[in-house]
Amino acid sequence: MKSYLFSILILGLILNSFMLCNGGLTSNFVRKVEKSIDMPFDSDVFRVPPGYNAPQQVHITQGDVEGKAVIVSWVTQEAPGSNTVLYWKEHSSTKHKAHGKTNTYKFYNYTSGYIHHCTIRNLEYDSKYYYVVGVGQTERKFWFFAPPKVGPDVPYTFGLIGDLGQTFDSNTTLTHYEKSSKKGQAVLFVGDLSYADNYPNHDNSRWDSWGRFAERSTAYQPWIWTTGNHELDFAPEIGENKPFKPFTHRYRTPYRASGSTEPFWYSIKRGPAYIIVLSSYSAYGKYTPQYTWLEEEFPKVNRTETPWLIVLNHSPWYNSYDYHYMEGETMRVMYEPWFVKNKVDIVFSGHVHAYERSERISNIAYNVVNGICSPAKDQSAPVYITIGDGGNIEGLATKMTEPQPKYSAFREASFGHAILSIKNRTHAHYGWHRNQDGYAVEADTMWFYNRFWHPINDSPSFSS
Repeated sequence: MKSYLFSILILGLILNSFMLCNGGLTSNFVRKVEKSIDMPFDSDVFRVPPGYNAPQQVHITQGDVEGKAVIVSWVTQEAPGSNTVLYWKEHSSTKHKAHGKTNTYKFYNYTSGYIHHCTIRNLEYDSKYYYVVGVGQTERKFWFFAPPKVGPDVPYTFGLIGDLGQTFDSNTTLTHYEKSSKKGQAVLFVGDLSYADNYPNHDNSRWDSWGRFAERSTAYQPWIWTTGNHELDFAPEIGENKPFKPFTHRYRTPYRASGSTEPFWYSIKRGPAYIIVLSSYSAYGKYTPQYTWLEEEFPKVNRTETPWLIVLNHSPWYNSYDYHYMEGETMRVMYEPWFVKNKVDIVFSGHVHAYERSERISNIAYNVVNGICSPAKDQSAPVYITIGDGGNIEGLATKMTEPQPKYSAFREASFGHAILSIKNRTHAHYGWHRNQDGYAVEADTMWFYNRFWHPINDSPSFSS
């Protein structure tokens, strides 16, 4: 009898942790309501590395489509210094040199340091490399792993982070990601980096502090960049009329390798995944460069080589929070039929400072005559995940639309990150981690079944 009562009690506690809605689940987890505050400039995480003209803000990203190149970027403050990257494969006595380029920029009353970008090419797959920047002055040494050769059954694990900023909550998010028991091998970042534009005159020194803060991860594994609205830095009131000016000087993407004309939309292959990055804040209507590129990009995807088709953008298409509600609607109308036709597996977005996962749904039947405009269950459609919960200064989005829409599987207003572990061509495990939990705790999980190789129902809770 005691055992029976205990089982009933446990079941009650589990059910009580969620609020059942018209749709899926709205978490009942209550986070302490408090402001997200940027860490002060004298915080340890912003410390300038010691030594004359020491390289800082070191970060890497993929440098080609196939994963055999890495772009290394860093900043020197006092002088240009060396553009050279010294690198070598682990256990090898042969050291190589690559030479990059340097740029600077001005933004209102700010002048940047010397920003270096250098591409290392012809890397061997699945190998550890060491690299040194600041050659000949204050040298700093880092390392990274080249990815495995692209293939359908290569296991690979991605971290997912968005809207990070540089608050105390941001620091907690990054720490949780670093200490996760399921180690990410690369980060898919869905936009909004520094939030420097929240400061008077878009204080670009906050771009510098963000680069130093994130270096503990970005220098050791590639972050795949998506641009958000906080990368625009469009400020005509202070004479700054060029969108994305700080971002394009500081961060590089391998856009030319995938035939793109701008660094804001591009594609890469990594392990078993084909990743398409889109720009919510660049023109995307018919006949625009982004539209034309994406139309030509989908036929290039070979699901026998890269079975997992993943799309990154910033503004979510399916969002049941009041914040930024329906801001992604026009892009959804333009591109969603292509996503369904090509059986995209997952779409990751940010922008909304909370967490949400959808069912597999589409809303592509509408025309001005039939009036059919409700999301419907669709096993050829992606799951849409909003993960703009990195911890930035603007705080959490806490107000949700009620009742919860049927297409919304799970939502919670908490900060956190996620891990996507692709096992093979058919299965991938996904887990979302809230900052308040232990490092290994997953607050939301899902087993994904690949839409091309194993297209069975993996979101059974929604009926149209």
